[in-house]
Amino acid sequence: MQRVIDFVISGVLLLILSPLLVVVALLIRLESAGGAFFRQERVGLRGAPFVMYKYRTMRPPREGEGVRLASAGDDRITPFGRFLRASKIDELPQLINVLRGEMTMIGPRAETPNFIPYFTEEQREVLSVKPGLTGPGQIHYTVHQAGRIPEGADANRIYIDEILPEKLAIDLDYVRHRSWRRDLEILARTLLVVLSLGRRG
Repeated sequence: MQRVIDFVISGVLLLILSPLLVVVALLIRLESAGGAFFRQERVGLRGAPFVMYKYRTMRPPREGEGVRLASAGDDRITPFGRFLRASKIDELPQLINVLRGEMTMIGPRAETPNFIPYFTEEQREVLSVKPGLTGPGQIHYTVHQAGRIPEGADANRIYIDEILPEKLAIDLDYVRHRSWRRDLEILARTLLVVLSLGRRG
């Protein structure tokens, strides 16, 4: 039943939002070199890898530039990319992942493979469900932790030591106490956060 709901909702939203999605893609291409979409391997249900889609918000990496999390004032983020991140529009292509069955509308955050070894055995329980387009851990990070990584800091280390354990604790509680009522509350909170960010931006 959940798969049917995810399929219908994501399909309808992709259809309704298609004009916006096309315009955003064109603006990204006009602003900087590179494709409009950012593809990254993530870990999904039962540890299965999948390719997650987002709009590209950073300039293409320079030669020899390693992969690292974005920090406050990160010069890799383009001006339009900052708007996409602030408004959460950069997350909309994940509706494709929901349509394909790799993600669900509400669930834990899908992490990259390099962070999975830092999960404890208990924390790995979050992999027992599909990752979500939105979820309690993502909302908490957006409201309370965005910008927490200062410019010039070791972003990966701060994420592993401080941010990841907090988010996993929240997502683990969600996995253990899921309900339709809670999902509706998370959806409502997501809409409120997005609207608040839009006014702030």
